Amino acid sequence: MNKKIKIQELGLRDFKETWEYQEELFKEILDRKIKNRREETNEETSNYFLFVEHPHVYTLGKSGDVSNLLLNENQLKEKNATFYKINRGGDITYHGPGQVVGYPILDLDNFFTDIHKYLRFLEEMVILTLGEYGIKGERSDGETGVWLDTGTPFARKICAMGVRASRWVTMHGFAFNVNADLGYFDNIIPCGINDKAVTSLQVELGLEKVNIEEVKEKLLKHFVTLFEAELIKP
Repeated sequence: MNKKIKIQELGLRDFKETWEYQEELFKEILDRKIKNRREETNEETSNYFLFVEHPHVYTLGKSGDVSNLLLNENQLKEKNATFYKINRGGDITYHGPGQVVGYPILDLDNFFTDIHKYLRFLEEMVILTLGEYGIKGERSDGETGVWLDTGTPFARKICAMGVRASRWVTMHGFAFNVNADLGYFDNIIPCGINDKAVTSLQVELGLEKVNIEEVKEKLLKHFVTLFEAELIKP
């Protein structure tokens, strides 16, 4: 089992370009697994963790409802935003500058073969990170992601998640609102949930800006502990 994970910082990058890159890495791992099975070999499979920020974009998961996008094509252009139907789970969400987007592309055969546990670990990584800022992150029954004040009229989502998996290889991941412009969420029914608000770390802390690099370091620290992994940085 290979528990080493290659960290890649992609910076601000177009969503479609990043999606295609994810697919390349995903296919690389799948092809190696298929070859191992066919040839009865045991070559190691790689694991990746991509950090990226996207220009304004709305993405709709394969089980989502397009009516949860409240903008037409012309309005999208006015907002300088794009829209894609993609192959992850979940409904509609927004990505944009100031948001930490993480795409773990892992062979779960190297860790554990349990998608439910995988999602819970991603949530726990964010919950533990929020705890370092004095914020109590929570899960909401039946709703993937990380929330604040669940079970109250003030429930609000701070991190969305949606993944794809095949033969225990994962792609897509999480979007953690750090300094994101929350106004862009007004143009959708986030994750198809219309009775809860969206928030960011910046808003919750009452700061002008949160240090995104510090947030990434904390996320990776908890990720490594949860997955018992070793990080390989460029």
